[in-house]
Amino acid sequence: MTKLLTLIALPAAAVALAVPAIAAAPQFDTPAPVAFMEDLSSGAVLFARDADRRMPPASMAKMMTVYTAFQMIARGDLKLDTEFEVRPETWAKWHGPQAGSTMFLSSGERVSVANLLYGIVTLSGNDACIVLAEGISGTEQAFVERMNEDAAKLGLKNSHFGTANGWPDGGVTYVTARDLATLAAATIQQHPKLYKQFYSRRDFTWGKTMGGGQAITQANRDPLLGRVAGADGLKTGHTEEAGYGFTGSAEQNGRRLVMVLAGLTSFNQRASESVRFMEWGFRAWQAKPVVKAGKEVGTAKVQMGSDSTVKLVAPKDLTVSIPSGSRPQLSGKIVYDGPIKAPIKQGAHIADLVVSSPGLPEQRMPLVAAADVGEAGFFGRAWQGLTGLFG
Repeated sequence: MTKLLTLIALPAAAVALAVPAIAAAPQFDTPAPVAFMEDLSSGAVLFARDADRRMPPASMAKMMTVYTAFQMIARGDLKLDTEFEVRPETWAKWHGPQAGSTMFLSSGERVSVANLLYGIVTLSGNDACIVLAEGISGTEQAFVERMNEDAAKLGLKNSHFGTANGWPDGGVTYVTARDLATLAAATIQQHPKLYKQFYSRRDFTWGKTMGGGQAITQANRDPLLGRVAGADGLKTGHTEEAGYGFTGSAEQNGRRLVMVLAGLTSFNQRASESVRFMEWGFRAWQAKPVVKAGKEVGTAKVQMGSDSTVKLVAPKDLTVSIPSGSRPQLSGKIVYDGPIKAPIKQGAHIADLVVSSPGLPEQRMPLVAAADVGEAGFFGRAWQGLTGLFG
């Protein structure tokens, strides 16, 4: 049975409303044909240009490879100190100028999962991706199946992966800017320790030069690191087909933004536009607190539970994104698919607070159950069945 979407008017006391006004969303001009920015702190989309266009991701596809590895590490299915051997066939295909970005792995050497992840994230090593994929799943294609399964679970409806490193494959691999932002957010929020460990490194040393044998140190291509305060990821990409792209994130004063630019024409243009875009996001928008962590916002109806309703509270301090210097009128509503079937666990995300204001994008924030709600006993279920039957 399809559940109806339940809308409940937000109590006036739940959200402090500002002086009535209409605020226009700040404008941003960029030569990038594809651009997207989301404030993860509020759920607001601050900018979107052709954000749902399917496009080749180039090396930004490696974010999916890393996310899949992070998932396995979190489940205990993969350990950072596990070592995989570089197969001669893999080395032969993924070394030299024709192989694009490389970690400079050597045939037959054994490399830990941790070092392969540094090689992927910091150095964008195509060879590191394939060695990791083959080490985990036996073949690259078997690992790619894992990537697509994880993408589906994340709700990346307009993305599909055909390789572990984003190498051009005739259109089999495609993403959208919105999906890349969703992937970045999931990486940051679901795996904060791993994200911090692997995504903000400025450089990494692996391999030795031919002849002289000097250690090879390569810099992270992330154009925000060292240029924008709070920048700590994620991934650049470039092929002739895709142009120059970047998915990045930064956090300042509790606000975390995720941005995507794609289709730029040069390395330098990508660098300058990425910095300008992220700085605009922090400068042109500001956070407005609306609900303190733990504050009750409303209730939701419960089906077949020991209680007929459950209180909804904010799991953290909730804020909305508004144009800097503005005082817009804000209105809110609680939205959930309901009634919600028991049992319900305390802290479970079961509803959303949706805040809107004329001229601004709608913003959706999670609400959680304030307490456990068990299943009703036999007589309770019978009574609820009867009351439901007779209205």
